[in-house]
Amino acid sequence: MFVSLLLVGSSLAAPQLAMEAASQTIVDDNAAGLSIGVNRIIGGIISYARWPADLPRAPRTMCVAGTPQLTDHIAPAVPGGKSIAVRRLSAPANGSGCDILFLGRMPAADRQRLIAWVRGRPVLTITDDDPGCSYGAMFCLRTRAPGVSFSVNLDAIGRGPLRIDPRVLKIGSDGDAS
Repeated sequence: MFVSLLLVGSSLAAPQLAMEAASQTIVDDNAAGLSIGVNRIIGGIISYARWPADLPRAPRTMCVAGTPQLTDHIAPAVPGGKSIAVRRLSAPANGSGCDILFLGRMPAADRQRLIAWVRGRPVLTITDDDPGCSYGAMFCLRTRAPGVSFSVNLDAIGRGPLRIDPRVLKIGSDGDAS
């Protein structure tokens, strides 16, 4: 999956990047390697999301709620060099001003409140604390030797106004791809 997402995402940005991405498919077995892999996966997912036309094309804001499990440093690497501003949410926040909501480990009640708040809003949701993708986020990251993969929650995606390219949905639903 990691290979597929990078190859497709980078080939859209620039054909020469596809070969570079293919040479970086294995995640080094250390915290830095995992962090790079997580940030590339997040960036790839973001690159396939389309916000409604009436929203400005300014840099997107990713809000991080809870404690990320796979990396201490969330900094999405979006193909094509688009920048993503990252900010931390305090526990009682509702996600206002967020285009992307990254959910780390947090109390179930806080997670449910945030997921309920984003339903029907143009907010992309990603988590690394729900490998089965059953708590309402659109995309769920997990480690999978030798890299990082993700699952897709089609129900969560279908409830919102964001449009996700079908190619990334296919990659995420191929549970055995890596």
